[in-house]
Amino acid sequence: MNIPFLAHWLNRHETEQGAGLGGALADDPEGVAELFSECEMLRSQARAAGLELDQTPASLEALDQLMPRWRRDPEAVPWLGNDAGFYLGTVIVRSIPGAVWRIWPNGQPVIRLLSGRELNVVESGVSWAMTGSPELSQAYAEASEG
Repeated sequence: MNIPFLAHWLNRHETEQGAGLGGALADDPEGVAELFSECEMLRSQARAAGLELDQTPASLEALDQLMPRWRRDPEAVPWLGNDAGFYLGTVIVRSIPGAVWRIWPNGQPVIRLLSGRELNVVESGVSWAMTGSPELSQAYAEASEG
């Protein structure tokens, strides 16, 4: 898992409780969900394009319509992709009943739907940032079907 903004927080939490991100999610799911929802780089790109991200499915459609100017900077793409994945996950958790954040044994945050299906939203976000596919709104629509 390469989520640089978590490094300091995660190291502190591992030292305090020895459980890492999975332990933090178990102890404080709302706090971890809030941390995942920050997505500052994505929010900055959206604001620059006149879009305010309100954590709704409609905002995912609006993001899909942005001109992908970030692709000019290959160093920014993975960071923005992480943010896009976390934002997609945030929208899913906040709007699809029963959807929750989970941590795979390898440390990868994923969304678990009520049906038990798990979605690697960070992987989807990175793919979206690199190629535009899958569209974030399409990934949300598939998640809403279970």
